[in-house]
Amino acid sequence: MPNSSSPLPKVTIGLFWHSMNSDNLGVGALTLANIEILRRAARTTGREAHFLILGWRDPRPDYLTAPDIEHRPFRTRHLMRPGGQVAADIARCDIVFDIGGGDSFTDIYGFKRFLTIWLSKARSLAAGKPLVLSPQTVGPFDKWWSPPLARAVMNRSAFVTSRDAPSTAFLKELGLRAEILETTDVAMGLPYTPPALRDDGKIRVGLNVSGLLFNGGYTQSNQFGLKGDYPGLIREIVSRFSTRDGVELHLVGHVQSEHIAVEDDQRVSAALAEEFPGTMLAPVFASPIEAKSYIAGMDFFMGARMHATIAAFSSGVPVVPMAYSRKFAGVFGTLGYDHVADCKTDSNDEILARIEAGFADRDRLAQEMAQAMRGVDARLGAYEARAAQAIAALPATSPRRA
Repeated sequence: MPNSSSPLPKVTIGLFWHSMNSDNLGVGALTLANIEILRRAARTTGREAHFLILGWRDPRPDYLTAPDIEHRPFRTRHLMRPGGQVAADIARCDIVFDIGGGDSFTDIYGFKRFLTIWLSKARSLAAGKPLVLSPQTVGPFDKWWSPPLARAVMNRSAFVTSRDAPSTAFLKELGLRAEILETTDVAMGLPYTPPALRDDGKIRVGLNVSGLLFNGGYTQSNQFGLKGDYPGLIREIVSRFSTRDGVELHLVGHVQSEHIAVEDDQRVSAALAEEFPGTMLAPVFASPIEAKSYIAGMDFFMGARMHATIAAFSSGVPVVPMAYSRKFAGVFGTLGYDHVADCKTDSNDEILARIEAGFADRDRLAQEMAQAMRGVDARLGAYEARAAQAIAALPATSPRRA
């Protein structure tokens, strides 16, 4: 261990498919939380982490700046080229942690998207860098060409981390030989500012409306195959809670995009706030931490953006997630939390009944969440410890430094 008066040696950690300025605050939450975990992991090995954030180029300002974080966004075409900026950035790294945007290492979005997410791993391995798949949902790989390609990069990884039991089972069924560590979503550990104590007697209820679901997906024709009428469901929820005695309803966006209207939660929420006077419209947040701190001030929460509901869950706010993909049941089910409404299989009436039951029994939900969070701490601790082992295995010195 270096003398305490001397600076710690640096380790340069590449973070693929993370973002410091995504309009999707869920991706931002993954990034900031993973940085905190890996920063601690590096320090336990006697090293100071320097991070290179490698991901898509987004238009908004960075959530924050720090001397140990470099944001190195790129265009997809730059990853396709063997040389250039991306190759140079990979060359600077001592180790690469690839989170795949949380759930993008799959073939369901088409060949180009799969190839893009796959190439980051192949390029890192070709450059001789230890590769770790950070906690994420992996798969499905349903096309004939995707399983062998996925196996090829994962089997050469230092270890692969799943964030839920279904992903772990899928990886085993895929025939993966690499080490698999099951943890949970790193955003569970995102820091936040706890709310101030208050005694005004109001019950603050938060609702996250997914702009993407409200608009019918990118195709605007129920792309995600929801069973019920999502806009109708949302209007019924807003109508019920905005007129309930003692309740203050907050509409909380978690994908806030000026540039991609179909994805934007904020403009849908603003329109609903005008349609239903008396509702509170949450602001456009500067960072995922600011969003989580706002959500932490609620007494009950519901929503279809998974990381908005993770922000509630991990800050102790009773929550009913409104799922539209298997990742919800994977993350929450693995923790033993079964209060998830499924918009793909449940009718509007069934979802409303689950929400009403959760609201009425929110004290019990809070107790269940507190129990589950003890498991979260253990799971994230296991990931941090395994990451520290991977960093400790690196050479004591490296010719490439930040």
